[in-house]
Amino acid sequence: MRIAVVGTGYVGLVTGTCFAEVGIDVTCIDIDQKKIENLKKNILPIYEPGLEEMVARNAQKERLSFSTDLASSIQGCDVAFIAVGTPPGEDGSADLKYVLAVARSIGQNMNSYIVVVTKSTVPVGTANKVRKVIEEELEARGVDIPFDVASNPEFLKEGAAIEDFLKPDRIVVGVCSERAQEVMKKLYKPFLMNGHPLIFMDVPSAEMTKYAANAMLATKISFMNDIANLCEIMGADVNMVRKGIGSDVRIGNKFIYPGIGYGGSCFPKDVKALIRTASENGYDMKVLQSVEAVNENQKSVLYNKIHNHFNGDLAGRTFAIWGLSFKPKTDDMREAPSLVIIQKLLEQGAKVRAYDPVAMKEAQHSLGDSIEYGKDEYETLIDADALLLVTEWPEFRSPNFNVVSKLMKDKVVFDGRNIYDANDLNEKGFIYYGIGIKQQVPQQLDASI
Repeated sequence: MRIAVVGTGYVGLVTGTCFAEVGIDVTCIDIDQKKIENLKKNILPIYEPGLEEMVARNAQKERLSFSTDLASSIQGCDVAFIAVGTPPGEDGSADLKYVLAVARSIGQNMNSYIVVVTKSTVPVGTANKVRKVIEEELEARGVDIPFDVASNPEFLKEGAAIEDFLKPDRIVVGVCSERAQEVMKKLYKPFLMNGHPLIFMDVPSAEMTKYAANAMLATKISFMNDIANLCEIMGADVNMVRKGIGSDVRIGNKFIYPGIGYGGSCFPKDVKALIRTASENGYDMKVLQSVEAVNENQKSVLYNKIHNHFNGDLAGRTFAIWGLSFKPKTDDMREAPSLVIIQKLLEQGAKVRAYDPVAMKEAQHSLGDSIEYGKDEYETLIDADALLLVTEWPEFRSPNFNVVSKLMKDKVVFDGRNIYDANDLNEKGFIYYGIGIKQQVPQQLDASI
């Protein structure tokens, strides 16, 4: 089979590369000439573990190629994936201009039957809009070329995208014809050999499935953060509560870890888009509105603890931040809680010195030179008034706290992900703040601090 993937962002590049990995002939297309030139040199626009090596391997075997020429690239293709961005508008709705522009170009250039697949996260009803645009272009050309439009939402976790694609929990495909279903079944045959379920449904249901999945995960996170905040008030330990409810198979232990809010390119955008879609159709998504509100508040929780600890006296103080990306194993800074925390600290006249294993270059696009960037996690600690653990990268899990203690001006830790043992740090003389647990103060210090 031959396929084209239009868009070489996170979804498009992972999708195209993984299909090439199982032997399919793939052309990845983008209008950004510089990005395509870099990809041909194996310079990737994103960081994803294992992706760089996989791109190089499949390009060398000529199963994966890159082009800016959509017109020639889709000739003779069985499937064309649309994997361009759908950025949120000011009202929260998904902007479909890039998706529809690709559909228009496909309609202007296709020469044989093709299945056009929306891989981008798009609102219910987008496939119909894509179909209409293609039909308009075919009519303008005076040709009658059969085609189908399908929906194949992605369920990729940043930092584990390759594993998710090659070994999926499920593959969801929305189709409107038996012919399209057979084409998609053939395309995904290499993945079915290991028993991964391929679920066919109507197109609107497939489009909704993506939003519903992300909204449910976001809901679990916000719910647990709400519980964590109440735990602090009531004197309970959210870590114990999490274990207690996570052992219930109806609830499960995933996505119930308290923290400082979700970020990234999916959850914030998709929750907003689903709320907006409901509103446009006369329905009020009260649960998701609360999910969004809780998440926005949660991004300030760590800052509020800092402000209270120092009695609002933050000017001139230095804060060390470990982790900038919204989650580990990615350089994605979109909607990252670190941005909110840093902005609030800077507004109070504080100094920030941060370290992240891969996201510092990306962070500079948002933060510029407003903060210092450490060479490693320990350099950030020199004469710091406090340490803020913001992103739970593996290398931050077991630091040498004897070294940490010697480098810092004051032994105060604000743990935004609850990865450290409060009692252990307490014994080492640190004042410890977590999420949803009682503040830990060394016995020799005044507990009223």
